[in-house]
Amino acid sequence: MAKVEIVAERCKSCGYCVKFCPKQVLEIGTSVNSKGYEYVVPVRPEDCIGCAICGRMCPDGAIEIYKSGEEGNMSGVFMKGCEAIAEAAVRAGCRFFAGYPITPQNEIPEYFSRRMPEVGGVFVQGESEVASVNMVYGAASAGVRAMTSSSSPGIALKSEGISYCAAARIPMVYANISRGGPGVGSIQPAQMDYFQATKASGNGGFQMMVFAPSTVQEAVDMTYAAFDYADRDRNPVLILADGVIGTMMEPVVLPGMKSEEEVAALKASKQGWACVGHKLDYAHRAWIQPGHWLTSDMQKANEDAAALYESWKKDVQVEEYRLEDAEVVLTAYGISARICKSAVELLRAQGVKAGLIRPITVHPFPYAAYDHIDYSKVKAVLDVEMSIPAQFVDDVAVAVKDRCLIETCLCSGGNIMSRDKVLAAVKKIMEGK
Repeated sequence: MAKVEIVAERCKSCGYCVKFCPKQVLEIGTSVNSKGYEYVVPVRPEDCIGCAICGRMCPDGAIEIYKSGEEGNMSGVFMKGCEAIAEAAVRAGCRFFAGYPITPQNEIPEYFSRRMPEVGGVFVQGESEVASVNMVYGAASAGVRAMTSSSSPGIALKSEGISYCAAARIPMVYANISRGGPGVGSIQPAQMDYFQATKASGNGGFQMMVFAPSTVQEAVDMTYAAFDYADRDRNPVLILADGVIGTMMEPVVLPGMKSEEEVAALKASKQGWACVGHKLDYAHRAWIQPGHWLTSDMQKANEDAAALYESWKKDVQVEEYRLEDAEVVLTAYGISARICKSAVELLRAQGVKAGLIRPITVHPFPYAAYDHIDYSKVKAVLDVEMSIPAQFVDDVAVAVKDRCLIETCLCSGGNIMSRDKVLAAVKKIMEGK
């Protein structure tokens, strides 16, 4: 079962949804919204098949498509990954977003631009990536849950501001919908920002929690939770999603919307450190600074940060799939892991004992999961990633500790990893080639 709903106030009567609906479910109605547009209405809702073509074609996000859940309730709304990330942020209490256009993350700022006014929040398109991240720095310094997003080279430009937030202990969330590189690279999906995300997000050696979704639902859940982690640690948190996850549509169950009272309480909880109108008292004022003039103070700040990073071991998340008897273990993150999981199922059906380790947090990295491999049985660990040269493999190598061979299955340049390529790589391993 499927159901289509129209957000009348967003509709501008362009008619794209009507034109492309294969079942003629929609028509432009006769009622007018507050902007003077005759908005689209479902005239044959019983014929909706949930293909979501109308939602893909709508330039204004005016269409919501619901798929029935396991118990027949309309629990899953079809959403594009970028838009789902933005909606999850709004529901988590994010009330400030600043960004700058770059493919393939453009749907995030586009969605925020229409959604923030609906919840009393603020959207700003900065004049650059540098400007937008520093706007987030300012908003978050005032206690507001704030977010930005970009893709690959845009994240590189934001790295200074992110480093400032880390040094000043400012909670903020950002998303990298990654594309090919280096440099301008290509606009197609890739996983070439792994080092940037986990090893060198900016100067000074700061660290962040980094989540890598493999489904749109995970992107929603991770974004919603990221704001809690950011507030808990007073530290930036990154959602590292490739362009496939960002642009594909899937049914998702959205988390509950935080009330205005809850949003206000979150801001109020930060009064001890945030710039919220303290008295003109030098000794007790809120003081936001991305560094310390005294070297002893800077060292102490870095020691405190190091203790924080060490505490994240408890927050490591990983999926271990069919490892118990595996003769070959695939390991990947994001969309590559999703492809690998389907490959594991197919290999098992063919009699090949394959398993999968999927880091969900790529930082901190789940090194301990690789201790669960039976190295007396396994022929090799296969690193699968959309990056040439391989990057993720460096952490895999640290985890494996020379206990077996590590092979790679790679693609790059905007090419998406194929299951057939993974299967061929496994076949070579099993044949000893």
